[in-house]
Amino acid sequence: MSSQTSTSFMPEKLRILSGSTLKMLAMAIMLIDHTASFLLRHYPPAIAPWFQIGSTTYSLYRVMRDVGRSAFPIFCFLLVEGFLHTHNRFKYGRNLLIFACISEIPWNFAQNGTLLYPDKQNVFFTLFLGYLAFCLVERFEKNASMQLFCMLLLLAVSYFLKADYGYKGFVFLLIMYWLHQHKPAQAVIGSCWLIYEWKACFAFIPLNMYNEKRGFIQGKWVKYLFYAFYPVHIAILTVIRKMWFGI
Repeated sequence: MSSQTSTSFMPEKLRILSGSTLKMLAMAIMLIDHTASFLLRHYPPAIAPWFQIGSTTYSLYRVMRDVGRSAFPIFCFLLVEGFLHTHNRFKYGRNLLIFACISEIPWNFAQNGTLLYPDKQNVFFTLFLGYLAFCLVERFEKNASMQLFCMLLLLAVSYFLKADYGYKGFVFLLIMYWLHQHKPAQAVIGSCWLIYEWKACFAFIPLNMYNEKRGFIQGKWVKYLFYAFYPVHIAILTVIRKMWFGI
């Protein structure tokens, strides 16, 4: 699938965010989300009600979790961009799988304080399944039946593997890939799919401010630091939780 310049619903003068800026934004939003999820939900002042809208009561914890919903769509967008522009598809997929395995240890401890946590796997596995789907779509570009078979097979894997965001996350990755050249349609259809977690739809605002440039994050070691941020920040938050709350 071609990686030509894509459309956007944002005017040209507002397309000011590079890929590197989107990466930093995604990491910051994810840190906000995980700080609330792994730490603040155990801290009574953070879950104390601030105000109520309808049946939803808002607290510091709730607001931070809602803000954090935008991280996954941005990471999915970055995965598609990385897949389309990488010089080595094999290494790209290998890195995703390696960091999925590395991240599973801090992820499991963060979830229930043990080395094994069969209920849910970390989000790198979801991203890796998306990467495999992109590869297979290109491999069977002229064979719709094989594409459908492969997508259904990977959909089943995502369901039984219990990777973070599950089959819904996998389908969202396909939406982001198939519509990467048509950002308005990507935003509309992606938002419809995310209606169950509608706060995540706000991610399409910065995504349509993307200027198609790589930005300041370049070089092999800086790239690996981006990958490593996920397991490292989870490990740090888990250690802080243990020291602070003894959990």
